Amino acid sequence: MWAEFLQFLFSGLTVGATYALAALGFTLIYNASNVINFAQGEFMMLGGMLAVFFMQTGLPWPLAFALAVILPAVVGVLVEKLTIEPVKNAETVTLIIITIGVSLVIRGLVQVWLGKGAHSLPPFSAGKPMFLSGAMLLPQSLWVFGVTALVVVALWYFFSRTLAGKAMLATSYNRVAAELAGINTNWVLLMSFALAAATGALGGILIAPITLTSYDVGIMLGLKGFVAAVVGGLGSGLGAVVGGLLVGVLEAMGAGYISSAYKDAIPFVLILLILFFMPRGLFGGQSTDRV
Repeated sequence: MWAEFLQFLFSGLTVGATYALAALGFTLIYNASNVINFAQGEFMMLGGMLAVFFMQTGLPWPLAFALAVILPAVVGVLVEKLTIEPVKNAETVTLIIITIGVSLVIRGLVQVWLGKGAHSLPPFSAGKPMFLSGAMLLPQSLWVFGVTALVVVALWYFFSRTLAGKAMLATSYNRVAAELAGINTNWVLLMSFALAAATGALGGILIAPITLTSYDVGIMLGLKGFVAAVVGGLGSGLGAVVGGLLVGVLEAMGAGYISSAYKDAIPFVLILLILFFMPRGLFGGQSTDRV
């Protein structure tokens, strides 16, 4: 019984860490612009699919993975410049619809380019699984935990110790005041999309050796990342991380102890409960418009 519980816990924390990275992407863009970017899941899909593509071309894995993070960041910049910036003063619902349209376009282009088939990546390092109290922990899970922790620390350092990070924080608190102080808020929005896309792509790469990747995996990854962001408190970085881990663990526990048929439904039941009892999430992020 204890080994079974630990096994579900390890599985939940592994996928939850990737949900946390997706949720951080939602949070970065929401704080900078109040835009809820439903194309975030497609950035995760792009990361995994591009890593597979570059590995198949024979590139060494460090270069392949670097390109699979950089290119989605470039796509994020293009999305902001071409779709969000021209209508940045539009209604919230309009911006949401635009991001949904962007996700459909990205998904369709990848489907045409790389096909409908499922792909996998080899684990980042060789080695036998570890066993703790009878539960198996894959080496790839340690990569997921370690890289996610590094991303969280790097983002904390960026926002608390760098001028660019403080400019983004100032914009999230009060955009008009930030503009009066001389901060280029258009640049801040551009950077937020680039960072969110890179963070999401990294999550897609990390999880690809454990779960298969394909052109349509971004749908559920993005939605669960959004659930994690709302559960933790939309706008809260700490909430995004905690929310992602919580969603992953509850999903794994529900699939293990109830039925795997309900695995994808559990996060959405959770978001309904959170919105009903704690509308601002566990860590009380910024208030949101009703849409």
